[in-house]
Amino acid sequence: MNFGLSVEGKLTAVLVLALASCAATAAILLHWQWPLQLSILAGVLAGALVGLILGRSVTSRINHGLQALQTGLLNFQDNDFSVSLSVNGADELSQLALRFNQASDSMRRQRAHIFQRELLLDTVLQNTSLAILLADEQGQVLFANLAARHLLGQGQQLERKAVATIANANEELASILLEPRDGVFSLERNGEQQIWHLSYASMRMNGMQSQLYQFKPLTQELTQAEIQTWKKVIRVISHELNNSLAPISSMAHSGQKLLERDNNPEVLQRIFSTIAERSAHLNSFLQEYADFARLPLPRVETFHWRELLDTLQGIRPFTLSGELPEQASWGDSKQLAQVLLNLIKNATEAGSAAADICLDIRQTAHRQWLTVSDRGSGMSDDTLKSALLPFYSTKTEGTGLGLALCREIIENHGGQLAIRNRDGGGLEVSFWLPTKKQPELLHVT
Repeated sequence: MNFGLSVEGKLTAVLVLALASCAATAAILLHWQWPLQLSILAGVLAGALVGLILGRSVTSRINHGLQALQTGLLNFQDNDFSVSLSVNGADELSQLALRFNQASDSMRRQRAHIFQRELLLDTVLQNTSLAILLADEQGQVLFANLAARHLLGQGQQLERKAVATIANANEELASILLEPRDGVFSLERNGEQQIWHLSYASMRMNGMQSQLYQFKPLTQELTQAEIQTWKKVIRVISHELNNSLAPISSMAHSGQKLLERDNNPEVLQRIFSTIAERSAHLNSFLQEYADFARLPLPRVETFHWRELLDTLQGIRPFTLSGELPEQASWGDSKQLAQVLLNLIKNATEAGSAAADICLDIRQTAHRQWLTVSDRGSGMSDDTLKSALLPFYSTKTEGTGLGLALCREIIENHGGQLAIRNRDGGGLEVSFWLPTKKQPELLHVT
C-alpha cells in the first residue's frame, strides 16, 4: 500500500476503509433481511478483516524498513559504509532511507579522503630522516617510523615495546630516553660520530597522555655549517692578523726613522711596548686555534676526582651535588679538568651564580656520568643546535672553541656529550666516560 501518503495518513486510510467495510457489510446484510444484531456483528468482522489485511501491509513495510535501517547502523558501527537502503515512495520511511544513503555516501567519501591523507602522512613519516617515536602514558611505544627503528632498534619493530626496554638495549641513549629533554647529543654509528637533536613533547591524544620523541640528524647540517664557519674563521684570522701586523709594521717603520734622525728613548720605548703588546695579543689569539688544531689524544691514567676537584675549586667556585665516587677513575685528568673549567666558565659567563653551578658525578661498573648544570640564560633553539660546532660563538669576544674542545676531548675518551636547556631556566651539559681504558682510542702512559 503506497499512495504517496505519510505513515500516519496510511494508517488513517486503513481505519477509514475498515469502518467503511463494516458499515457497508452491515447495510448489505440488513438489505438481505438479516437480523440487526447479526448484521452489525458481521459488519464488524468484515471491517476488522479489511483493517487487518490493509494494516498488515502498512506495518510490514515499516518493520522491513526499520530492520534494514538497524542493519545499516550496525554496519556503521563496524565501520562499513557500503550499505544502501532502497527508496520506494515518499513517506517518512522513504525519506529516512534517503537520508541514511546520503550519510553513508558522505562517510564513505570522508573515509576514502582520510585514508588517502593517512597513507600520505604515513609515507612521509616513514621516509623522513626525522626519527619519530610515540609512546603512551605507561611508556609503551605506539608508533615508530623507519628512522626510529634504525636509530633505536637496529631496524627491528618497536611498537608495543616499553621505552625502558629500548633504553636498556641502548646504553648510550638510556639517559636521553628515560629523562627526555630538548637538547643536542652525539652518537657513534659505523665508526662515525653523528650529531642529533632531540625534541620532546608530552601531549594528550584521544583523551590519553602521550610522549612524542623527535630525533633530528644534524650531522649533514653541521657539515654545511662548518664550511660557512671555516670561511668566517678565515675572515676573523685575517682581521686579527691585519689589526696586529699593521700597527707593528707602522711602529717598526717609525722606529727606523727615529734611529736615522735622532735617538729618543721615550718614543722608542712606547714603540717597542706597542709592538710587544700587539705581538702578545696575536700570539695568544693564534695559540687558542693552534691548541684546538693540535689537541693530542688523551694520555690516560688512574686518578681520583677528589684531588682534581679540590684544584678546580680554587680556580672557579662551584657546588658539588652528591657524593664523589670513592673508587679510582680512568682518563686524562688534565684534559678532563680543562673540560670542567670550560663548562664552569661558560656557566658563569651566562649569568649563573656560583651557588647555582652544580657538578654531579656518578660512577657505575662501566661508565662515569658527569653533569654540569646552571641557572644562567640558557640557549635558544638555534644556538643549541650549533653549540658544538667549532668556532661557533654568540659572544662578541668569543672564539667558539670552548664547547667544541670539550666535545672532542670527551669523544677522544670514548664518551659522548649532550647539551639541553633546564626546566626553569639554565643549561645542563652532561657527558659519560668509560671507567676503563679504550686501547683503540687512547694512549696509555
